[in-house]
Amino acid sequence: MIKLIVDGKEIEVPPEYTLLQACEAAGAEIPRFCYHERLSIAGNCRMCLVEVKGGPKPVASCAWGVRDCRPGPKGEPPEISTRSPMVRKAREGVMEFLLINHPLDCPICDQGGECDLQDQAMGYGVDTSRFAENKRAVEDKYLGALVKTSMNRCIQCTRCVRFSAEVCGAPEMGATGRGEDMEITTYLESALTSELQGNLVDICPVGALTSKPYAFAARPWELGKTQSIDVMDAVGSAIRVDTRGREVMRILPRVNEAVNEEWISDKTRHIVDGLRTQRLDRPYIRENGKLRAASWQEAFAAIAAKVSRSDAKRIGAIAGDLAAVEEMFALKDLLSKLGSVNFAVQGGDAFDPALGRASYIFNPTIAGIEQADALLIVGSNPRKEAAILNARIRKRWRTGQLKIGVIGEKTDLTYDHDYLGAGPESLADLAAGKNKFLDVLKGAKNPIVLVGVGATSRPDGRAVLAAAARLAADIGAVKDGWNGFAVLQGAASRVGALDIGFAAGAGGLNVAQMIVPGALDILFSLGADEIRVPDGAFVVYIGTHGDAGAHRADVILPGAAYTEKTGIYVNTEGRVQMADRAAFPPGEGREDWAIIRALSEPLGKKLGYDSLGALRQAIFKAVPHLMRIDQIEAGDSDAIKALAGKGGNIEKAPFKAAVADYYLTNPIARASAVMAECSRLASGHMLTAAE
Repeated sequence: MIKLIVDGKEIEVPPEYTLLQACEAAGAEIPRFCYHERLSIAGNCRMCLVEVKGGPKPVASCAWGVRDCRPGPKGEPPEISTRSPMVRKAREGVMEFLLINHPLDCPICDQGGECDLQDQAMGYGVDTSRFAENKRAVEDKYLGALVKTSMNRCIQCTRCVRFSAEVCGAPEMGATGRGEDMEITTYLESALTSELQGNLVDICPVGALTSKPYAFAARPWELGKTQSIDVMDAVGSAIRVDTRGREVMRILPRVNEAVNEEWISDKTRHIVDGLRTQRLDRPYIRENGKLRAASWQEAFAAIAAKVSRSDAKRIGAIAGDLAAVEEMFALKDLLSKLGSVNFAVQGGDAFDPALGRASYIFNPTIAGIEQADALLIVGSNPRKEAAILNARIRKRWRTGQLKIGVIGEKTDLTYDHDYLGAGPESLADLAAGKNKFLDVLKGAKNPIVLVGVGATSRPDGRAVLAAAARLAADIGAVKDGWNGFAVLQGAASRVGALDIGFAAGAGGLNVAQMIVPGALDILFSLGADEIRVPDGAFVVYIGTHGDAGAHRADVILPGAAYTEKTGIYVNTEGRVQMADRAAFPPGEGREDWAIIRALSEPLGKKLGYDSLGALRQAIFKAVPHLMRIDQIEAGDSDAIKALAGKGGNIEKAPFKAAVADYYLTNPIARASAVMAECSRLASGHMLTAAE
């Protein structure tokens, strides 16, 4: 530790700290534009100047290490001043220079009210300018469907350039020209390709990069702000949902160091318009092949009439990717009372919750990736399945301490890796020692074997999962203090469903068996839009959008989207999270658990809870760890040993990408015009790359 005196206050800080970090540790506020704690240091805005006692001029605190500060003549600690007349004058001068060419756009700028330049000009600038020359003009740039540019406002802090290169791994932005002619641009003025590009708007300290879909939609002081959880993938990123009246206006990230740091994916941020369009706002019944609007009583009566004539063994339920724990628990409860054991979560056939949760969660945790020194990716494309988790892998890879091997489709993951093969045979060869990467895994202190949706969604997914578990055990990835067996789930609902046992029970049917023609008489679909239900079954669809599930349904019951209900979700690492209601469902839409509770009475199997609180008490009684919000109930490593002992025939077919189109993976995204445009641009980029 090194001693410093900051504004008369003596503190001790680690030697690797910069002066800016040391000053903030002492409680001083240091203005900055180019410095960002998650990006490399540029030192080019000069707003963070401080005075070092004995120095001839102020220094840039973001780029000056505390170990570089000289002690006083008698060995006394270095003295730093953040509020001296020299510092004040220097900051005023820097701000004056920054504003020479800055347009006076504040009344119409989308960043107004959330602009660092605005705030710091008020705090550290002066009220007049000595410059009367014409301001420079810069053409706006085209960056794609998500980021709008007003480059006259750019102060060339280069945050966007560093973010694209370092965090996204897509170095598509840079600076051209020098001096007054310097401009930030993409090299070919084409659309950005990263799945994280929306974060450029958050890190831009001025209004040069703003959100194109949100442009001129609302002012920040008009919005109600609700803390919630994202469900577009299984990462469970912390988000803030901003609403005006009943309408969701935008979604922004919240800081959560354990999960998403301060980034969110573009799908998370920009599916907002999909929450408004193609919504189901009243019950429907299919008569003579056509759907007609109906009352709740009519819809319930139609279901009750069908159930009364059906055998319980021929009734089943499938939960979709966006279902919360509450509605899955209520639906399981209802079907159990009817005598059925046919319930399963979409994409969950490979997992057996009876083995223990370590067999289906991301055991090393997302933050634990930063302790890993070897990573094997099996049947997964983390960039598409979990963009935020992929950014964490890239962050660790950039330290030079992580070696990565991939078995699956060849693709750009934004980091260098050893390509080991396309399918299960390559996994078997690796386990047999026919590939040198096995030595890397065995020699690693904290290895991770990551199994993705491309492996677990196959008909032989359970056998592939068992083979990966055996490999993890053989290389020493599962030991005291470290569990390196990591299942990357692709859906927000899946871990929660497995935790509450929403899976085929003894003698029950899984998803693949339920969708065989003639297997079921009645199917309850809880937003399960990614499966093809054969003709013959009577389908009750509880969901939010007029997507594939609703088109096939015989009765539609309008539910609530994740921004319209309070619900428990469990992310891929097993972290229990709470999504909060920010708005209300349109029309006659209701929360899904309440629909199931109301339906239970006409079916003659009334559920024993009339409120969300009572339902949660029942859930917590059955699965106690779900009451510990934002905590992870660690899985028992014996579950992985049990999984490794499972056999099964593995097909020779190579692993295929589980996500065909990153932007159109669920009903909300498919209803979004913004996501459709992103998909079009991405497919055009892929065609260009292939050519």
